[in-house]
Amino acid sequence: METPTARWRRLLPRTPGRWAAAVAALAVLVGGGTWTAVADDGPPAVQREDRMLRPGGVEIDTSYFTAGGSGKRPAVLIGHGFGGSKNDVRAQAEKLAAEGYAVLTWSARGFGKSGGAISLNDPDGEVKDVSGLIDWLAKRPEVELDKKGDPRVGLTGASYGGAVSLLAAGHDQRVDAIAPVITYWNLADALFPDGVFKKLWAGIFITTGGGCEKFEKKLCEMYERVAVSGKPDAAATELLTERSPSAVADRIKVPSLLLQGQSDSLFPLGHADAMQKAISANGAPVSVDWISGGHDGGDNETSRVEGRVGAWFDRYLKEETGTDTGPAFRVTRTGGIDSTDGAALKRGASSDTYPGLRSGGREIPLGEGTKTFRNPAGSAPPAISAVPGVGGGLSQLSSLGVGLSLDFPGQFGRFESAPLATSVHVTGTPTARVTVKATEGRDAVLFGKVYDVSPDGRQQVLPSQLVAPYRITPDQQGKPIELALPAVDHEFDAGHRMRLVFSATDLGYASPAEPATYTVTADGPLTVPTAPAVTTAAATLPWWTWGLPAAALVIAAALLLTARRRTATPAPDPALTDVPLQITGLSKKYAKSVDRYAVRELSFRVEKGQVLGLLGPNGAGKTTTLRMLMGLITPDEGEIRVFGQAIRPGAPVLSRVGAFVEGAGFLPHLSGRANLDLYWQATGRPAEDAYIDEALEIAGLGDALARAVRTYSQGMRQRLAIAQAMLGMPDLLILDEPTNGLDPPQIREMRDVMIRYAAGGRTVIVSSHLLSEVEQSCTHLVVMDRGRLVQAGPVAEITGSGDMILVTTAEEVSEPLAEKVASLPGIGSAVRLDDGRGLLVRLDGATTSRLVADLVRLDVPVTGVGPHRRLEDAFLTLISGGAA
Repeated sequence: METPTARWRRLLPRTPGRWAAAVAALAVLVGGGTWTAVADDGPPAVQREDRMLRPGGVEIDTSYFTAGGSGKRPAVLIGHGFGGSKNDVRAQAEKLAAEGYAVLTWSARGFGKSGGAISLNDPDGEVKDVSGLIDWLAKRPEVELDKKGDPRVGLTGASYGGAVSLLAAGHDQRVDAIAPVITYWNLADALFPDGVFKKLWAGIFITTGGGCEKFEKKLCEMYERVAVSGKPDAAATELLTERSPSAVADRIKVPSLLLQGQSDSLFPLGHADAMQKAISANGAPVSVDWISGGHDGGDNETSRVEGRVGAWFDRYLKEETGTDTGPAFRVTRTGGIDSTDGAALKRGASSDTYPGLRSGGREIPLGEGTKTFRNPAGSAPPAISAVPGVGGGLSQLSSLGVGLSLDFPGQFGRFESAPLATSVHVTGTPTARVTVKATEGRDAVLFGKVYDVSPDGRQQVLPSQLVAPYRITPDQQGKPIELALPAVDHEFDAGHRMRLVFSATDLGYASPAEPATYTVTADGPLTVPTAPAVTTAAATLPWWTWGLPAAALVIAAALLLTARRRTATPAPDPALTDVPLQITGLSKKYAKSVDRYAVRELSFRVEKGQVLGLLGPNGAGKTTTLRMLMGLITPDEGEIRVFGQAIRPGAPVLSRVGAFVEGAGFLPHLSGRANLDLYWQATGRPAEDAYIDEALEIAGLGDALARAVRTYSQGMRQRLAIAQAMLGMPDLLILDEPTNGLDPPQIREMRDVMIRYAAGGRTVIVSSHLLSEVEQSCTHLVVMDRGRLVQAGPVAEITGSGDMILVTTAEEVSEPLAEKVASLPGIGSAVRLDDGRGLLVRLDGATTSRLVADLVRLDVPVTGVGPHRRLEDAFLTLISGGAA
């Protein structure tokens, strides 16, 4: 019987165009390859070959991955995200190679070691390169061919790499399957939605690419023109559209798995919807998956996504007809937080058919009337919704009932529903019919959003932190028009209200600089899609209902099997009986690594009454150290002693240690007090040992303890979680990122909690990225970098004994002059102050007097010289020193 994939090939013959043939003629090997064995969890071993190729006239840095065996295999090309390189996708390439694919990765033009200028997936640039790489694969003896010069090949990649996957499928008919991730359909629609300039993301694009000079000249000119005017023109729109997958919509005819992010203000869900409609209209199989994360951050579900991509290629490249490729539509839904590790609890919802963005529309009546508001001069201050680089965290919080968006009085109009009689789960794009008017002869630039408002009206949550921009021209004004709101997946609980807001400004977008008055009239209800065919998977049982018995069996078996091999636990050290923590020579290697350390030769000591801040950049080894301290993993070398007792998994002394992992999660329908009582009962310890009242007094929750946890703010949840960690009043309290997601007042409250707890003679260890908070709340610091101790001691000692000098000047210091100072002998660095009137100089051998003499010689108008050492400066200095 003919397989579906074979049928696609027969019905859709591939005849490369003349430009593709020219690319094949230009595909020239310009350098020898280097083979490298890649470590793998098991056979077969993966080999990597690095080569520089010239598939389209520009040097492209590639890596080719294969695993054992002499049989033919399909090929997969994996593209990287914007600003990255081939190294970013190496792990996925190794995994696919071990699963029986020939995998080729490459650094796109202008990135990594590849040459050329960035041209944003130009058909005659980056897309031509991909076609040339397919030519190269066709000549590899191990790659399966459909016919001469035509390898069996699939493409995947995230963002920039996802777009080139779609474009390659439209330009080169040899592509057999694609799986683009969080990418765009039309780049003009992404950066100029409805004619409104997405200025913040556009600026990040340019900066991430290395600056305007790294781009093709006409792209740089286009960006600067639009950035100055604040409004895209027709030429800019045309330039980006012709480099977008939408330009070849009718030519993408291959099985397509489309994975799009819900936490994504750059490429929102509407882009995947447009892809699905176009590709399915061409007759190809399409599945759509809305993942939890996106360009704004959050959980990108890497393991699940890569697993689904692998299954997709198994089905359509290997032609394994029994492979389950998943439903036609799937969405990850979030509800609550796992109190064991702070992770958001996720469940999948799915449908056998793609529902689109407007399925199952339900009308929600809104309050009537006309709202009048102003666009301020200079469009400032702007409303805040998503903030690239931070927004993912915000969107995750929005799914948990925490609102962090901001609208300014007088700059928005709102329409609100009555309290909902039943819960409403919105899946797709709400729509509203309104009439808009602006100051005579001007465009109205508005930003629409739908808030989830709490029963008491005091808290509003913006689902996924998304807004929809609109440019309403004078000819559209004064008559009803339908406006589409952001596509989301969000449940509005019974008793909550829906609040439709139109704001005149938004931080991420360019609004007119001229002041204007807008009026908006609601001409009907808010219509929300409910996608009734999408069903949520049954909730899994809490892990402890099966995990504790299973863990007990595993531990018992392990004890029986290893009883003869176990070494005796070291005897207590009487000299350390009153010392909360002493770590000596602690080392831990990465799994299956000979010489790569997560923690190496770490030693420090913590005394009673101290609040110790554990600092270090990502990858410094902080989390590994805390996990070893809590007995969750075993060190390779060295030891940890708590009150003189050696730490081992299950050590009795761990009962004197309390731990809080980032994120607060409880049974939402129970009160705060009931949650704590239930938790303590689960420990099996006597009720009188809980000291619940003492813990609650320190946490400062007051009357909120009697309320259901679902009504708590994020700060209250955090304090309740700390109270849970303090049950039993442990002598050593470990807090991992306790202030994440909190606003400044809540952070101050958390600081007071830590200080009050340590004031009773107990000890607190806190790991945090908020240096200013650590400086105010901690008495001592341990600074780590690359697994090693960089410095330890009192905060005052570390911040006050540095080599950072503040030089103030009468006039602004130019950048060239700052560079001259930085190049002086004995000077580590010299950085201009924000206002330009001075320098922060780090001494590296030079004395202050020598620095002053050199400054005078350089005619620097010095008005003052003195020490300058904040914790941030000290931390950056220590880390940069450790990296040197």
